[in-house]
Parts: sequence; C-alpha cells; structure tokens
Amino acid sequence: MEQMKTNKMGVMPVNRLLITMSLPMMMSMLVQALYNVVDSIFVSRINEDALTAVSLAFPIQSLMIAVGVGTCVGINAVLSRALGERNQDVVNKAAGNGIFIMAASYLVFLMVGLFATRPFYLSQTEDARIVQYGCEYLSVVCCLSFGMFAQFTFERLLQSTGRTFFIMITQGIGAVINIILDPVFIFGLGGMPELGVRGAAVATVIGQISAGILAFVINKKKNDEIQMSRQALVPDPGMIRQIYKIGVPSIIMQAIGSVMTYGMNLILISFSSTATAVFGVYFKLQSFIFLPVFGMNNGLVPILAYNYGAGQKERFIKALRCGVQYAVAIMFVGLIIFQTIPGVLLGMFDASDAMLAIGTPALRTISYSFVFAGFGIVCGTAFQALGSATYSMMVSIARQLVVLLPAAYLLSLTGKVENVWWSFPIAELMSLLMTIIFLVRIYKNVIRHIGEDEAETQQGKVKAD
Repeated sequence: MEQMKTNKMGVMPVNRLLITMSLPMMMSMLVQALYNVVDSIFVSRINEDALTAVSLAFPIQSLMIAVGVGTCVGINAVLSRALGERNQDVVNKAAGNGIFIMAASYLVFLMVGLFATRPFYLSQTEDARIVQYGCEYLSVVCCLSFGMFAQFTFERLLQSTGRTFFIMITQGIGAVINIILDPVFIFGLGGMPELGVRGAAVATVIGQISAGILAFVINKKKNDEIQMSRQALVPDPGMIRQIYKIGVPSIIMQAIGSVMTYGMNLILISFSSTATAVFGVYFKLQSFIFLPVFGMNNGLVPILAYNYGAGQKERFIKALRCGVQYAVAIMFVGLIIFQTIPGVLLGMFDASDAMLAIGTPALRTISYSFVFAGFGIVCGTAFQALGSATYSMMVSIARQLVVLLPAAYLLSLTGKVENVWWSFPIAELMSLLMTIIFLVRIYKNVIRHIGEDEAETQQGKVKAD
C-alpha cells in the first residue's frame, strides 16, 4: 500500500476545519440558490403559465439531482474513508468507477428528455400552453444534463480531499454564467433569438457544462491525492457495489422528494394552477435556507467519514455536534425571514393578488418545520458517513410518503388550500422523533466503538450476534 501524506481532516481543530471546508461550499450554494431564483424570476416575466410549467418540471429535475448527488454521497464516503485508511488503490478506484457510474446515469436522462417529457406533463395538466412551455424547458434540461453530472462528479472528488475552495469557484462561475445568459436567451438580448422558456433551460445547461469542465481541469491540475488513470475507469463490480451500498439509499431518499413534489403538484393543481406556482416558488425561495445547510453538510461528510476511517471518535463527535449547531442556527434565520416578509419574497416573482393570497400563509406555515429539518439533515449525514444510510432513507420515506402526502391529501379534502401547507410541519415533527431514535441506536452500536482495536470490535460484534 502506497504511503500517503497526513490529511488536514485528521489534524486541524474541528470547528475551524468545518468552517474552512464548509464556508466555500455554503457560499457557492448561496450563489446556486440565487441563480435558481433568478431563473424563475425571469420566467415569471413571460406569464404565470410559464412559471407554472417550470414549477411542474421540478420532480424530474429533482430526480436528476437525486441520482447525481446520491451517487456522489457514495463516492464521497468510500473515497474519504479510504483516505483516512491511507489506501491509495481504493481512492483511485472509487474515483474512476464514480465517473463511469455518472456517465451511465446521464444516458438514462437523455432517454427521458427524448421520449418522456410530454407524457410527464400530460399526467399533471391538460392545459396545452403549460404543456408546451414545459416540454420546451424540460427536454433541454434532460438531454444536455451531462454537464450537471460532470459537475457533480468532479466537484465531489475535490470535496472528498478537502479542496472545497475550488468548488466555490466552479459553482460560482457556473451560476454567474447562468444568471448572465438567462435574460439573453429568454428575451433575445444582444441579437440572440428570443427563446422564451427554452432560453432559461439553455442558460442553465451552459452554466452546468462550464462548471463541469472547470471542475475536471482543477482535479487534473490540483488534486494530487487522487490519481486517475484509464485502469481506474474500468468498471469494477465490487467497487460499484460499495458506492451504491451507500449511494442508493441516498438516491432513494432524495428521489422520494421528487415523488412528493409530483404528488403535491397533483393535489395543489386541483385547487388552481396558481397554487402549484406558489409551491414552485416556495421551493426556489427555501433553497436560500436549505442549500447553505447542504453546503455545510457537504463539508461535513468527508470530515465524518475520514475520522471514522481513522478511528478518531472525539473528532467525529465534535464535528457532528458543530454541524447540528450551525444547521439549526441557519434554519432559525430562515424561519424568521419567512415569517416576517413573505409578501416581499413573493413579490420578486411578479406575484398577482391571487398568488399573494395563497403564498403568504403558505410560506409562513411551511417555515415552522425549518428548525427540525436542520437537525435531521445533519444526523442523516452522520448515518451516511457511518455506512448506515438506510436510516436516512427510512426517515425520508416516512416523512414524505407515509406522512406528508397522505396528510396533504386529507387536509385538501377540507376544500381550503391553506390547510394543505400544515402537512409539512406535521411530517417534520414525525421525522424528528425517528431521527432521535436512530441516532441513539447508532451511537450505542457504532459511534462509541470508533477507535477500538480490531479485537475489541470483533468481540463486540460476537456479543451483539
């Protein structure tokens, strides 16, 4: 086994390490949130049907993100643990097979873009204009999604080795390109053709492709802890199983969000297309709160995985505690914002009186769940870093499918759309209880045994059996 140098994730003071690794990710995520919102702000200037069409596309877009991010969770955990164990062969193999998996994932969504966009929209609405807008937007996003998958892959390789500063650069540049090109392609500025809703998609994929290329170049030039070669790119069934053992529960967990969004769209559109547009706007706005937490979380994943692999229990526990504190603080700020200025937030999307009437109570009600969500997100990360991603999956399934959607449907039977929004805090309270139960269990079975020598660990396993 090749000798590897000591990584900062094993020696730097934990709080400073988490801030160092997370702050660039959080800043880049804020930029990502900004361009997501700007995208919809420009689209809303076309008309409300265009905004509704983009909102209805969210389940497929979130499914793509689920596959990309979930797979990267598996790559990240396997690779970071191998770094902690100083196993260079596994590091290289995890990176190479991760690239192969992501290329295969793109081919799946290429097929979706070519053949499934119209049936997808027709399953939600019969409004011909919304369907047309939606097909124009979603077909471009899916067929050219190779940029997004490349960006996810090469950014997570940088993240796995602690080089999160470069991710801020790649995501920032991709987002800025998107923001600049949005009005150019949507409204036909500077002599460009006016593409309308399709222009928003074109701007998005150009930004993703640019960021993916840049992330690849930075890995080749700056990431010397991963030595990629043609041999590492050869599919290895054992390595793919390791990646998916952690990644699939994460994919499922995030894909459940796609199912939930699709179900909520069906429930809300029975009231009006405006209610669906409000739900889409909510998801854009909440990204300003959730994406910084996910950015912090992305910095936390390799720290937890590395110190778990290196057997440093105290550092693992301290990193987890710091992560929870920061996440809850960020979510509390979000709660205050959504409670105090919902009208201002909705006004950015050229909201009509009808949208304001539906959206103001929606934002206030849903935001009650934010603080609970912050705790759950970080604990879910710990479960994944410890190889117990099924806990996160179970919490997500229970929250979004077992509780949220049924509660939303039952509340919709009252005939008042404002009651539907209470399904979010109800579901989040249930997930909080489940998360606490699983955290206590995994602490007793895994966390408190981190760093024990092999004999003690084996003895514990025998007793547990």
